[in-house]
Parts: sequence; C-alpha cells; structure tokens
Amino acid sequence: MTSRAIFVLIIIASTWMLGASTNTGLLLVANKGEQTLGIIDPAAGRQVAKVAETGVTGHEVIASADGKLAFVPIYGNSGVGLPGTDGRTIDVIDLNARKIVHTIHFDHGVRPHCPMIGPKDGLLYVTTELDDAITIIDPHTFKILGKIPTGQAESHMLAISPDGRRGYTANVGPGTVSVLDMVGRKTLTVIHVANHVQRISVSPDGRWVFTSDTEEPRLAVIDAKTNNVDRWIDMPGEGYGSAPTPDGKWLLVAMPSANGVAVIDLANLKLVKTINVPPAPQEVLIRPNGREAYVSCDHSQQVAAISTSDWSVKLIDAGKAADGLAWAK
Repeated sequence: MTSRAIFVLIIIASTWMLGASTNTGLLLVANKGEQTLGIIDPAAGRQVAKVAETGVTGHEVIASADGKLAFVPIYGNSGVGLPGTDGRTIDVIDLNARKIVHTIHFDHGVRPHCPMIGPKDGLLYVTTELDDAITIIDPHTFKILGKIPTGQAESHMLAISPDGRRGYTANVGPGTVSVLDMVGRKTLTVIHVANHVQRISVSPDGRWVFTSDTEEPRLAVIDAKTNNVDRWIDMPGEGYGSAPTPDGKWLLVAMPSANGVAVIDLANLKLVKTINVPPAPQEVLIRPNGREAYVSCDHSQQVAAISTSDWSVKLIDAGKAADGLAWAK
C-alpha cells in the first residue's frame, strides 16, 4: 500500500470517528460557580468547551429539540427564597459555533430557572419564580407567548408528563407541588407535601411524580391520578435531583448530604441500592438510550457517569459548582 493510500485511509478513519463521536450527542452542564456552560463529549469522557454566560448565574440548561441550541436561564446571584439579584434573561447558545447568538429578555426580574422542552408541542417552558408562573417561549423566534400560573411562590423546578398535558412544579418554600394544565395554561390543584421540597420528576408512564423532602431523608411518591401523596420512600439522605430510566425500571435520586445516589425499583417503589459519588451530587440526567446516568457533583467539579447495567462509576471533569444537566442529540 502506498503512503498516499495510507494517508487517505487515515483521513477517512479520522472523519468517521469524528462523525461517530458527534452523532452520539453532547452532555451539557451548567457550571454555576464560574458562569459557564460546559460542553462534554461523553464518548471521550471529557469537557471539550466552555461558553461564558452573560450574567450571574445560570443554574440549569436545556437543549433545543434538534440539538443545535442550548437555553441557559440566568437566575441571579442567590439561592431560591434568599435575597440577591433577580435574573431577567435567558442565554441562547449555538452549540456548534459555541457562542451566544441571542438573549431572551424579560421586562423585569423573574429569576428564571428550570427550562424544559414540551414533549409534544416543542415549546420552551421556564420557571419564573418571582412571577409565581411558568413562562412559555417559542424556541425558534425566542418570543414570549404567555404564562401558566402556579398559584405558589418559589416554583423552582418543573417536570412535564410524557403526553405533554400535565406539568408539575416543586414549590420550594411552601413545600408544595402545583399540578398544571399545560394545554389550558392554568393551575389544576396544589398538593401539600412537606415543609420544604426540592426538585421533581415524573415516571415514564406518567403514573408517579417524585419530589424530595429536604428536611427529612424521604422521597414523596405522588399518584398522578389522585394528585395525592401515595407513599414515602425512606432514603439514606435528603434527596435532590431525580430522574427515571426510559424503560421505567429505575429512579435515580441524588443525595447531597450522603454523597450518594439512591436507586429506586419503580416496580415496587423500594430503595434497592446506593451508589457512592463525589461530594454534593445535584442533578441526575439519564442518557436517552438509558445506558448511562449522569450526576453533577458540585464540590468536586465533576460529573459522575453511572452505567445502568452494572452501576459502575466513571468521573468526568467539569467546571466549578457543576449543577444543571441536559442532553443535546
């Protein structure tokens, strides 16, 4: 084989490998301690780029349905319910160009936080805490279309049912969950859960809603049919972010105080395993194929990649105070 032929084969192989890596998708992480969006190549197991945000600071992120853009709400410099600045913008980041291409402006401080893409309508929904509402945005034109009232203060996190008809917000200080009619754009009911709650997720079949009591080590299991707390699951530590696997088999729950991730068997709603991860795990994201769970670890500036087949853990370096996670296909 000639040297020219070898060179051509190397170029073809390199191009194929680059394409294969790119086609696997990207993991996005909000490095809130340094005001950057981290872009991680999960195949390579490393953060390949950072994009500086326009303000202080983005806690959460979501990717557009086509995987080309990332939306990072700029929350402010405080925690939920605490004094500080009130963010009023959302950075729109081109993931290919790795730069901010637009800024969505609110006309007042709203502390925008948790962004979600509607599973059926493709609209961008973001919690706007100071308005006690979810704001609806067209992800193509970046125009604000309307609001859904939550009827509660500190509506911090949002989860949407698989059919797109119901929304659920974790209202931190009130310790409640608002049930929203996403189509009718109204509050259906408010469920009292505990004195203080954090984060929220929905099972893949839409039957159960999960939120954590942050004052006691227990997870609330809400029946989506009755809109009542059906039961509690005792945990090794207070829970935080959670996410179910796409097959509906497992729910993974980050436990910051326990430096671990709880694995819940969704068939019988029981804790079956605890996985050790670096200090202060925050958010859980399940890869679309269900093979890996990613857990942001605040204090270690890392993301723990957990295999759902054998629960082994690999660590990926991220940025300071790694928090919100999203997948870009």
